[in-house]
Amino acid sequence: MQAFNPISRKHLVRAALTALFATTAVTAQAAPVLMSPQWTASFCQAWNQTPQLTEGLAGEWLHDDKGRGYKIVEMYRTDCGKGSMVELKIVPKDGKAYCTYGGAPNTPANFDVDFLMHASTKNWESMGKGDPGPMWAMMSGKLEFQGPKLVAMRAIKPFESFLLMVGKVPGDAGTCPAASTQTSAAQ
Repeated sequence: MQAFNPISRKHLVRAALTALFATTAVTAQAAPVLMSPQWTASFCQAWNQTPQLTEGLAGEWLHDDKGRGYKIVEMYRTDCGKGSMVELKIVPKDGKAYCTYGGAPNTPANFDVDFLMHASTKNWESMGKGDPGPMWAMMSGKLEFQGPKLVAMRAIKPFESFLLMVGKVPGDAGTCPAASTQTSAAQ
């Protein structure tokens, strides 16, 4: 029987651990930056899995669109600047409000019917936990808002689900998203 060389065992263990950690590092993906185009694409997918949004916004909110057949929601983190804005495009499909695009703005918004929301990173994170709720967030100025306010007020329950989803879609709030290559033509 051969004697076991302890140095070889040490190297074998080290090699096995290195391989294990390297594999783990490759398979573990970091969450996308909060409100980056990648995060917004995930938010769009989550929207379509949330009946409070797909069904709750299928009525007046969605159809108040000046006959365009879609609604735009733009949003950004105030402390990251307006250049980091992202957009959701919501369309009617099978009697529901579906998100068909989430990413860098590519459709001009019309704030007679569309929405722009921005808040500090800290406030987005708080609203994603339900504190404050949507009404208080708007009234207190924690959430800056542009768009048809009466339409939004009548959709306050689904809007609450929208804000809570910000906290459910994984996102890294430690850095700002890179500035979007396209910006909305809306002013």
